[in-house]
Amino acid sequence: MYCITDEQVAYILNDIRRNGIEMEDLQLNLLDHICCKVEQEFKENDDFERFYKQVVKQMCNSHLSEIEEETINLLKFKNYHVMKKAMMISGGVSTVLFLFGCFFKLMHWPGASVLLVLGIVLMSLVFLPLAVLLMGKEPSNTTQDRIVLSTGTITGILYAMAVLFTIMHWPGSSVLWFSTVGVSMLVFIPFYFFTGIRRPEKKIKTVFTTVLFIGATGLIFTMMRVRKPVPVQMYTYINNEQLLKTVQRNAPAPQSDLAVKINNICEQLKAIVLQQEIGMPAIPANYEALQISINENQMGSFFYDNKAAADLLGKLRGAVSTYNGEVSETSRIPISHTVIDAGGDNNSLFTNLSLLNTLTQIQMHVAMAKPVQMAVVNK
Repeated sequence: MYCITDEQVAYILNDIRRNGIEMEDLQLNLLDHICCKVEQEFKENDDFERFYKQVVKQMCNSHLSEIEEETINLLKFKNYHVMKKAMMISGGVSTVLFLFGCFFKLMHWPGASVLLVLGIVLMSLVFLPLAVLLMGKEPSNTTQDRIVLSTGTITGILYAMAVLFTIMHWPGSSVLWFSTVGVSMLVFIPFYFFTGIRRPEKKIKTVFTTVLFIGATGLIFTMMRVRKPVPVQMYTYINNEQLLKTVQRNAPAPQSDLAVKINNICEQLKAIVLQQEIGMPAIPANYEALQISINENQMGSFFYDNKAAADLLGKLRGAVSTYNGEVSETSRIPISHTVIDAGGDNNSLFTNLSLLNTLTQIQMHVAMAKPVQMAVVNK
């Protein structure tokens, strides 16, 4: 075992103090720990200073002062380690959930909405508050730094909630967007700018970052004011739905069991598509005020690999085939080159809006059937 000298002990103690360790008890504890390490592992012919630096690197990431900051946090903040661990776990889990949610949304797979909601809520309501709480407890932060952290976190939470409400088409998204822009432009950015500009070493970084913040906030405001155009096919579907309701109100009664079955299956299929696209089973009357829009996309695996949708599509094909076999040729429902054509070459060529319009047209054909034709179906 190596016997440490008084000169080496003095060198270690001076270096501990030079690195910003001000607590006397902590200085002595670190000195004792390092001396024990030297006596157990140091060899006579080794370079003492090099060995000492290696020991210090094992104890902290960069500077010994980190140990004192950690100690102060533990003394003042009893649940510091628990909250730090919770912050890291929530941050990792929320990131994974959000990325998978985005991927599922892109691929039109079921479960995308659940993943996005869980990821955004976990990040905004757990990770961000814990992060600002822990960072605000660091001794190096001033009161102004804590205000900047708090306002920045509030802005981040509002932004995440605004994105979530927009994705899920929940009411209140516009209020959240305006709140995000207002807090960012009137509170966070001014505090950040005037706090950093007073420090010469941070002046250039503060100006550069402030310009980026203002630009990002301006882009958000611009996107809020630009109404996304609704695809023409969506307008066609909405008009067809209005026409269908008129036809059904004036349709001859009673309808056959087969006609009712076809109508119910069409409604269920439309609900599946709309639930995936806009998060609700039907387009509300105030869709323009809610800024609801359906992007025309090819029918993906979310529909064709969905057992419920596949079963309903199979039942609809059978019901329409039976219907066409029992009515006159002029009254048959046209299905050629549509998504319900079982003999179609490639179902992936059809879009969500083409399917919705096709289903509505089938319902109109059935609703407009004349009493004579309905009697044929009922025989």
